[in-house]
Amino acid sequence: MGDRLELSGLGFETRAIHGGSGTDPTTGAVNTPVHLSSTFRQDAVGVNRGFEYARSGNPTRASLEANLAELEGADFGFAFASGMAAEDAVMRLLGPGDHMVLPTDAYGGTYRLATRVFQPAGLQVATSDLGALEDDLRPNTKMVWIETPTNPLLRVIDIEAVAEIAHHHGSLLVVDSTFATPWLQQPLRLGADIVVHSTTKYLGGHSDVVGGFTATNDPDLAEHLGFLQNAVGAVPGPFDCFLVQRGVKTLAVRMERHCSNALAVVELLREHRAVETVLHPSLADHDGHDVASRQMRGFGGIVSFTLSGGEPAALEVCRRTRIFTLAESLGAVESLIEHPSRMTHASVTGSSNEVPSDLVRLSVGLETADDLVADLRQALDALVS
Repeated sequence: MGDRLELSGLGFETRAIHGGSGTDPTTGAVNTPVHLSSTFRQDAVGVNRGFEYARSGNPTRASLEANLAELEGADFGFAFASGMAAEDAVMRLLGPGDHMVLPTDAYGGTYRLATRVFQPAGLQVATSDLGALEDDLRPNTKMVWIETPTNPLLRVIDIEAVAEIAHHHGSLLVVDSTFATPWLQQPLRLGADIVVHSTTKYLGGHSDVVGGFTATNDPDLAEHLGFLQNAVGAVPGPFDCFLVQRGVKTLAVRMERHCSNALAVVELLREHRAVETVLHPSLADHDGHDVASRQMRGFGGIVSFTLSGGEPAALEVCRRTRIFTLAESLGAVESLIEHPSRMTHASVTGSSNEVPSDLVRLSVGLETADDLVADLRQALDALVS
């Protein structure tokens, strides 16, 4: 790309729009071109213009990687074909005999990857509620993996505190920050060694792309991640990169609306008699409220709750909503509702990470808040009528 804006000292929104891109020097196009070429002409043997083969590098992908690294305060960023591909690359930093710690409410796909793919190959995996993390660390613990907020119980983990414990033990700290996005928090600035995102979610933001991303400030880790990205080849196509970067340009304004709409939904759930508990960091009685107030810009657009009628009531609410669409995934413009126990977290049934069967998870979208509240109210009212 052509001339790029100097981003130092500029605000998040400006960096989200201009980071990693500039006007095209040939045409003056203000958007990063979608470079579909699979290979690139070399000026001489071993002499190229920054790109040689699209698995190893692509200009559109490079623009996205620079954009997201800028927002995370990272020196190095790597885009992948999915969030799970990004997680796979990070876990490949470990070897047989190494030990890693996962939280007891990690995303089901993360738990499945660690325990059913890497553990049979020799990785030792343990789960922890992180309340007494020191007791769960072993001499061979090389990685502590956390989510914050967690999926789907919305626990908030003190990144700085966990980083101090992990680093004192000589372990890496990896933070899955998908729920928060770089707009709400930047884990690397709080002591994390690696941050991971499913760009499918809020970063893409429109339910039209699958992708992943990981970033670090450690040059040695970056060298390993870059090698794995190229060697394994789980890279996103250029149009997927374009879609994610397009989504990032509106991330800040979308997150503001996600957060404000979520607060309206929380207010309804707190007062409705069909609801047993409401899980959202905005609530003063939430265990992570104080940490979230300090660590995050806002409280996020995901809301979970349990029903006094148990699993049957949870399934009925999922069936009755009309604006909230029953579907997996999260973080897009439309509101989604799901039953984690039978959907996104079915793979952890019977394990230490099993989620309550009466739990419902909402991804609160950008629709009119009153419409979302009315939709949930009619679904909940049917349980007590």
